[in-house]
Amino acid sequence: MLFDIHVHTTISSCSQLKIDAILKHAKNRGLDGVCITDHQTMEIRRYLSEGIQGNGLCVLFGMEYSTPDGDFLLFGPFEDIPPDLNAVQMFEVVARRGGAAIAAHPFRTKRPVREYVIREGFCHVVESFNGRNTDAENLRVDSWRQKYVFAESGGSDAHTLEELGRVRTGFAIPVRSRADIVFALRNGLCYPDSSDKISAEQPPKLLSDCQIRGGFGVGPGYPVVISA
Repeated sequence: MLFDIHVHTTISSCSQLKIDAILKHAKNRGLDGVCITDHQTMEIRRYLSEGIQGNGLCVLFGMEYSTPDGDFLLFGPFEDIPPDLNAVQMFEVVARRGGAAIAAHPFRTKRPVREYVIREGFCHVVESFNGRNTDAENLRVDSWRQKYVFAESGGSDAHTLEELGRVRTGFAIPVRSRADIVFALRNGLCYPDSSDKISAEQPPKLLSDCQIRGGFGVGPGYPVVISA
């Protein structure tokens, strides 16, 4: 299944992408689902019902949460997450509530993610392909691949209709609910997908069972460094 899991609506002041435009065009762009991840809010729930829409599109709610140490896509019961948490505090909430977090655009020049978040095992999923990053910013994720175990995702970071679906996340299991996407992310059953950034012949990269047992689902602070 293919989802664009990083999408901003006009609920975010920086976005021009209207909710009805997402519903109308997402399926035509090859998407099975879309995740609404507005900045610091899940206000989308006041305008739309979460789940399978009338046209078959799956719409799930998350948010992009900003901290001094980076921005993170959050999925789970975070409608009332306190504002202005630092990254460690935020990950404590994510772990306590059984949610999932993705390090968003980690090497973006203006909004980087601090490496300790990955090195010390707070976050196990990295948005390795972001539609608004430069190619150089996306490619810098390779420096982390050489040292750490993590799952990878992709997202358009759409703020306009033209950007919707440019970069996607593929899931190895059916995703029809917020619980499904949390399970898939926490278990590394995801991979970035984009026709203009990844070869069609390149197989999806999923974590092995061994890697998942070694670094996933164990809470903040668990090291996931690859042994030499």
